[in-house]
Parts: sequence; C-alpha cells; structure tokens
Amino acid sequence: MADEALIVIDVQNDFCPGGALAVNEGDQVVPLINRLIQRFDHVVLTQDWHPAGHSSFASRHTGKQPFETIAMPYGEQTLWPDHCVQGTHGAEFHDDLEWTKAELVIRKGFRREIDSYSAFFENDHRTPTGLSGYLRERGITRVTLAGLATDYCVAYSALDARRQGFEAAVLLDACRGIDLGGSMAAMEKRMREAGVALAQT
Repeated sequence: MADEALIVIDVQNDFCPGGALAVNEGDQVVPLINRLIQRFDHVVLTQDWHPAGHSSFASRHTGKQPFETIAMPYGEQTLWPDHCVQGTHGAEFHDDLEWTKAELVIRKGFRREIDSYSAFFENDHRTPTGLSGYLRERGITRVTLAGLATDYCVAYSALDARRQGFEAAVLLDACRGIDLGGSMAAMEKRMREAGVALAQT
C-alpha cells in the first residue's frame, strides 16, 4: 500500500462527547481508526486549529446563533459554537487516538477570516493546504478517509481529493456525522456522484 494514505479527519476533543461541538458517538470511531492506522504505511491527520474569535464562530456575529448560516465573501458559511481554539484542550486529539505514527499533521482553519472544512483547501476552494503536493511528491495516488464529521470535513476532503485527481474512499463506520437539515444524505449523494467509494472497515 505504498501508494495509499489514510487521512484521519479532526478526531479532536471538541468533536467528541463533552466537547464544544460534539458529534454524536464521535468517540466511537477511535478504536476503528487506531486499527486502521496500524494497517496503513502512510498516515496523515488533520486538526481544526482556530484562533480565538474566528469568523465562523457564532459568538463573533451579533445576534447570530450556532448553526445559522450567513453570507461570507467566499460563500455561505454555517456558524458554529467556539471550538478547537488553538492551544486548548478541545483542540487536542482524543486521548485514546494512537496517532504518533502519523507522518504529517495538517492544521486547518487557522486563518481568522475563512473557515476550512477540507484537508486540501480552505472554504474558498482556492487556498490550498499543501496536502495535494505532499501526497504527489510521496507517490500517493489513493486516499482513504475516516474521522469527524462525515457530512462536513470528511466529505469536503473526499470531494477535493477527487477534484485533485486522487482515488478516494470514505469508511463510513469509522466516521460520525452532524446531519444538519439532511446534510448526511446530501453529502453522501455528492460523494457517490464524484466517484468517492463509500465503504466499511
């Protein structure tokens, strides 16, 4: 599997039960992902890494509540509770995640005025994280994705992987979703149409 990488998306305390933006059963992906990490030769992790007062936080916008949407210069933006603030416990990887084998940690969302769901691009779909170039230089052509949350950061990463010419698979049982207004079904449909393989571990 020298040409294949596992990309583990945002398995951080704030996305797990008790966290600021907890995904239902988010911690249940950890044992599955730990087994996957042992199976893959190449492992990349992403980490949501927001500065305090990030523009995607509802607290930054007077009169707005989490999960409302607003128009931003780069398009529609869902507003979130303050989460994964740089240097906080919530931004750390889940304590049980055995992530030390990872060759690369991509931190995203660190630009105050733009959010970043995808491991490959900011939400303007133009500003790259550098992951595509890294994978290409390593000779990697296929990526398998797992983590949090299925219908946001995992799905957008998978779609961008396809857009960048990589084969992509999402292991649904090693992910958990938020499902805002039917977003799970909508994003699974988009992934299938883009050629992302939806599979189980």
